[in-house]
Amino acid sequence: MKTKHLMLLLFLCVNTVFSQEITKTDSIFHINKKGVKFDYKALIIPSALLAYGIIGIESDGLKGFNANIREEVTEDIDDKFTIDDFSQYAPAAAVYGLNLFGVEGKNNFKDRTIILGTSYLLMGTWVTVMKKTTSIERPDKSGFNSFPSGHTATAFASAEFLWQEYKDVSFWYGISGYFVAAGTGFFRIYNDKHWLTDVAMGAGIGILTTKIAYWVFPLMDKYIFTSKENRTTAMAAPFYNGKQLGAGILLNFN
Repeated sequence: MKTKHLMLLLFLCVNTVFSQEITKTDSIFHINKKGVKFDYKALIIPSALLAYGIIGIESDGLKGFNANIREEVTEDIDDKFTIDDFSQYAPAAAVYGLNLFGVEGKNNFKDRTIILGTSYLLMGTWVTVMKKTTSIERPDKSGFNSFPSGHTATAFASAEFLWQEYKDVSFWYGISGYFVAAGTGFFRIYNDKHWLTDVAMGAGIGILTTKIAYWVFPLMDKYIFTSKENRTTAMAAPFYNGKQLGAGILLNFN
């Protein structure tokens, strides 16, 4: 198994997502400019990634495959590239950057920030709980918090956010986030921080939590963010990067 085969596997996941998404009217139909309607077809890809990751916890075959991937990818590595510490946030940052330069996406600043905060809250909680309960050792033996990959989960949550906000504006704007996310997953393995199953699980979590955030936002907008009076709202979004646990605070002034 060569490095290029791993990259092919990661990008196959990306391409499968888009082949499913860009059907005649999308597998997820828009309710309005803010949210999207639930469709079970949208669960296929993240569910497959989650299943692969979970099965890999106990499967000797997948553990062996993990070891083979690690050996090929990390062979003869002299220097590690920490670009994954930053690339995980790049797709989400691109949403705000495009808006800043006048390229409007699906939602306004307030709505998209609530959606992203909801996604990060769900994703961060899910990742943290699984790291604590599984206690799987990292490939470089630096800790027992390998499963799942928090960097990859953040990257794919951000990628799905970019896709949902800009797929109707430009296919290339939307797809770019998934290439960055796949690269982030690759570098988590390259830097000897995660197994392939960690990365697959993180990708599934990231995609699914952002989809959930869009599905539930119309209800949140209707029942939680309904007051037209001037007020300040706050939302905490936890994060876990493998070593540090923290939270980002979103303040919204209406």
